Amino acid sequence: MKQSQQDYIADVSNEKAIFSTNLRAELEKYLAHWRWFALGVILTTIIAFLYLRYTAPTYQATASVMIKDNKKSGISAELEAFKDLGIIGGGSANNPDNEIEVLKSRKIIGKLVDTLGLSISYYVSGRVKQSEVYRRKSPVQFKFSQKSLWIEDRDTLVFVELLNNKRFILVSEDESVKHEFSFDEEIYLEKIGTFVVKSNFSALKEEDSKQLKINIRARDRVIDSYRSRISINTIDKNSSVLKLTLEDVIKEKAEDILDEVVRQYNLDAIKDKNQVSEKTKDFIDERLEEVGRDLSLIDDNVQKYKSKKGFMGLPDEVTLVLQSLSENNQTLISLGTQLDLAEWIQKQLTQESAKDEVLPSSLGFDDQTISQSIVKYNELVLERNQKKETAGIKNPVVIALNTQIESLRQSLLQSIENVVKSINIQLEQLRKEERKITSQVSSIPIKERGFIDIARQQEIIGGLYSYLLKKKEETDISLAVTVPNAKIIDVAYSPNLPVSPNKKVILLAALFIGLMAPFTIIYVKDLLDTKVHSKQDVESVVKASYMGDIPRSDTDKKIVIGNNNRSSVAEAFRLIRTNLDFILSGKQNASKAIFVTSTNSGEGKSFISINLAVSLALSGKKVMLIGMDLRAPKVLEYLGVPDQKGVTNYITDANLSVNDLIFKIPKVENLDIIPSGVIPPNPAELLMSKRVEELFTIAKQEYDYVVVDTAPVNLVTDTLLIAEYADVFLYTIRANYLDKRLLSIPQSLYKEKRLPNMTIVLNDTDPKRSYGYGYGYGYGYGYGYGVDKKKSPWYKRILRG
Repeated sequence: MKQSQQDYIADVSNEKAIFSTNLRAELEKYLAHWRWFALGVILTTIIAFLYLRYTAPTYQATASVMIKDNKKSGISAELEAFKDLGIIGGGSANNPDNEIEVLKSRKIIGKLVDTLGLSISYYVSGRVKQSEVYRRKSPVQFKFSQKSLWIEDRDTLVFVELLNNKRFILVSEDESVKHEFSFDEEIYLEKIGTFVVKSNFSALKEEDSKQLKINIRARDRVIDSYRSRISINTIDKNSSVLKLTLEDVIKEKAEDILDEVVRQYNLDAIKDKNQVSEKTKDFIDERLEEVGRDLSLIDDNVQKYKSKKGFMGLPDEVTLVLQSLSENNQTLISLGTQLDLAEWIQKQLTQESAKDEVLPSSLGFDDQTISQSIVKYNELVLERNQKKETAGIKNPVVIALNTQIESLRQSLLQSIENVVKSINIQLEQLRKEERKITSQVSSIPIKERGFIDIARQQEIIGGLYSYLLKKKEETDISLAVTVPNAKIIDVAYSPNLPVSPNKKVILLAALFIGLMAPFTIIYVKDLLDTKVHSKQDVESVVKASYMGDIPRSDTDKKIVIGNNNRSSVAEAFRLIRTNLDFILSGKQNASKAIFVTSTNSGEGKSFISINLAVSLALSGKKVMLIGMDLRAPKVLEYLGVPDQKGVTNYITDANLSVNDLIFKIPKVENLDIIPSGVIPPNPAELLMSKRVEELFTIAKQEYDYVVVDTAPVNLVTDTLLIAEYADVFLYTIRANYLDKRLLSIPQSLYKEKRLPNMTIVLNDTDPKRSYGYGYGYGYGYGYGYGVDKKKSPWYKRILRG
């Protein structure tokens, strides 16, 4: 039990160590490229500052209004005094959602665009960018007298160059027109129309450019743009308070637009509310004109009768009869007025051209059902007309309203027809009563009876005239006290702090992108990278002993080791030499054969063979270097020696001795070299020759070390044919070159023991990519020992980082 606990603790410790190692390796993988991260942050920060410098700031303007709701709010205090006149209807509650659609309708936004002249924008050229200026701050004002049809549905540019406060040069977009004009001069261009350019020279500052661009945009596009940009929302689902928001690069412009939206909405609402009153007023004015003429005529007749007959007054009994007749006349007046109104409304309802018009109201129908129906009819007509302008005649809501209006129209026609019949019956009864009273008048003397007839007509017409005057006054009051739908809570206001670009957010985003871009590139590159880079990559697959690694050389020299050379590459070869002595320590006095091979060509086995041989020779040992790569020999090429006889010649020519093949290189004593010789057509067969065995026997007898540069094992079998002569194999793997998937080849050879005493050498390593593994990382062998390292240009050092 105690042992299992110890094993468990040991496993946990191992897992922590592995995790710590892997985490450190991951961090070092990215930290090795710190220059890329620094460069990324610098570049993105510069871009961010340029963006902040040359991007026009956007300001947000807000306004708030309350949509008045008669059902919730009741009648306003200013209208309470007129409630008894019957001219203030109950009204209907205003739905905030509906009013939002009205506020953003093309009709309201179109009036806004026309009033503020938003179809025309002015831009002043700066050193880098063009900035928009609002019309009040623009040095010129562009006023159309007549637009050309050509620009109704397309955008047009006009360029203006100010000469002085009286003259300017106008250039059309296609440069077909370039002419000097005077301010306030009427100008005609075929593709633009007739217009006038007015001067506002006082708005031009000294530092401002005198080059201006005028952008004339299609009205419909401007309307669509502002409809999408203006945001209108209720502050709460149960509230009738609306918040209007607009963002623009010119805060004064945004404020003016929101204020004008509210203004146009209120004007439109007042206009809708006044339609009924205006219709009633027109009807009353028409009747007053007719009745006024009749009343004037009757008044003249009374005056003439009194003068002609010398009439002084009526006796008391006649006055009583006249009083009865007056009461009857008052009823006749009221019914006659209702009959006229009913017949007029009946005519309006049957006319096709009047279907979009409202009906007069508050004219004294005794039947309250008809008065209420007229109010409801007017509300539906106004709502239908409003929806038709914003949504079109085919909108389902408009179609539904048309159905309701038609149904109510038929109902009104039937009701008014019944009213007309009822009034006619009442009039007939009143006329019978009038005839009775008139029969009493027949007993009155002729002079008095004649005056009574004229006075009765005067009273009827006068009473009707007074009634119409009263109704006219009521209608005028209704027009005067009409209040707007929207009560302004806060006028449009935009703070000086722009909403975009947000400096903090932009800089943080730049920092984030500057760090994430290199991180992503490195991550993806590493994810897709299948090359061997480090000792860890090799040891994860190949279980053979790791001899060491050779750092990337900073020079083009093929022999990098010498007596006084203290470079990291030279020290790496000295370390490998030491490791070889340890591995071959069992063969103290015997010659040691060191074979160097690789998986593919180009991995540096010839380079390692030459420098390892030189390193062994410099230690005072007698060394022979043999080039056994008969298919692609590189030894002579690396040493810069012309072609000469070598192993191939020795095998094929029995008369040649080993001494005939040997050559030396200057400054390296104790090193003899036998090249590969000519490239044969059948190298595998040659390597199976007895002469090969003789060659190795002689070499091992005469030399302490025999270093052999062999062929790559993945391409040919040459190396395997002579592997029996080796005491140790240095299997060369080139970093950043060999595919990791090919590591299975050296592992297979090691596992099957086809290469004697096989060890691994990692060539051409990059310390910055090795993440803490291998030789010389960060130690800088040779630096500070009198050996100068050649410095690369700064941009190459950054790119390598």
